[in-house]
Amino acid sequence: MKTEEKVGELLKAKNFSLSTAESCTGGGIAALITSVPGSSEYFKGGIVAYSNEIKADLLHVSVETLAQYGAVSRETVVEMVKGAMKTLKTDCAVATSGIAGPGGGTPEKPVGTVWIAAACKNEIVTMKQEGDRGRVKNVQSAIQNALFMLCSMLK
Repeated sequence: MKTEEKVGELLKAKNFSLSTAESCTGGGIAALITSVPGSSEYFKGGIVAYSNEIKADLLHVSVETLAQYGAVSRETVVEMVKGAMKTLKTDCAVATSGIAGPGGGTPEKPVGTVWIAAACKNEIVTMKQEGDRGRVKNVQSAIQNALFMLCSMLK
C-alpha cells in the first residue's frame, strides 16, 4: 500500500480532515493525496505558498518570523502548518519549505535543505531534510517525508 493510501485510511478511521501548505513541493503532496479514490472524504484543500507574501497573507506566517529565520526554517513551517489548519479548518496538515535547487542555496542553507512540518490537532512534528540529490529528487523526497511523518503521527 502506498503511503498516501495509508494516510487516507488513517484519516478516515479517525474522522480527521487534512490540508496542505506547500512551498518547494509546489502542490505535489496535494496531488498525491488526491490521486487516492475517495480522498474527498478527508482532504479539504491546499495552499501553494511559493512566495513569502502568500505565506504571510494566506497562512498567517508572521513577517517577523520570515525576517528573523527565513522562509526555509523550522519556525516558518510550524507557522505554515498552523495557518493551513486554521485557514482551511482541518484537523491535520503538512507544510514544506525548502531550497529545491539548483540555485538559491547558501552556506547556512545549502540546496536540498527542506523543512517539513506535520500536525494533527495540537501535536506538531518537524524534520529537516538535507542533501542535494537534484531538484526533482529533492522535491520527491520532501513529499515522501511529509507523508511518512503524517502517517506516523496518525498511527
